[in-house]
Amino acid sequence: MWSVIRLNMEKMDVQPPPIRTLDDFVLGSARFAVPDIRNLERWNNRIINNLLYYQSNYFVSFLTILGIVGYFKPFNLFLGATVVTLIFMGFVWAAENQAPIRRFRRNHPSLALGAILGASYLFLTVLGGVAVFLFGIAFPILLVLIHASVRLRSLKNKLENKLESIGLKRTPMGLLLESLGQEQEAGS
Repeated sequence: MWSVIRLNMEKMDVQPPPIRTLDDFVLGSARFAVPDIRNLERWNNRIINNLLYYQSNYFVSFLTILGIVGYFKPFNLFLGATVVTLIFMGFVWAAENQAPIRRFRRNHPSLALGAILGASYLFLTVLGGVAVFLFGIAFPILLVLIHASVRLRSLKNKLENKLESIGLKRTPMGLLLESLGQEQEAGS
C-alpha cells in the first residue's frame, strides 16, 4: 500500500519539506506577534504561508499528540480519525461537484474547515467519542492554527513559499490547501 502512495506522490512530484529546526520553529530565532485581526487577508496569508513552511513540524507535532491520545484510547482515536477523514473526503468531493459548495469553500475557508470539524464533532457525539476527538484531533489542529497565526515569516519562509506558489515544488500541505480552495493565496 505504501509503495502505491509513494508512486502516486512521485507522479505528482510531491516533495515533503525538511523538518525545520526547533530554534526556527519555536525557540531562539523564532519571532511571534499577535496578528492584526482588522486585516483578515494579511492574517490569512500569514497562516497559509506558515502552514506551507512548517508543515513537517506540524505533522510531527500532530502525530505526537495523536500517539499520546492513541496510547490511552486507541479505538476511540481510530473512530474519530475515520469520521473526520470520511467527512473531509465527502466535503472535497462535494466541493468539486457542486458549484455552490465550491464557491463557499473559496469565499469562506475558515467556515468550511469549521463545518468539517463541526460535522465530525456532531457525528462523534452520537457515537460517544467526543473527548478523544477534541484532544486527539481538534486540539492539534488548534495548536497548529495558533502557531501559524502568531509566527512571523522569515526571508527563508517567503522564498520557500514562492517556490511552492510558482509550481517548482509541490508539498503535501500545498495539496491539502489546494483541496480546501486556498491555492491562490499561497505564496502571496
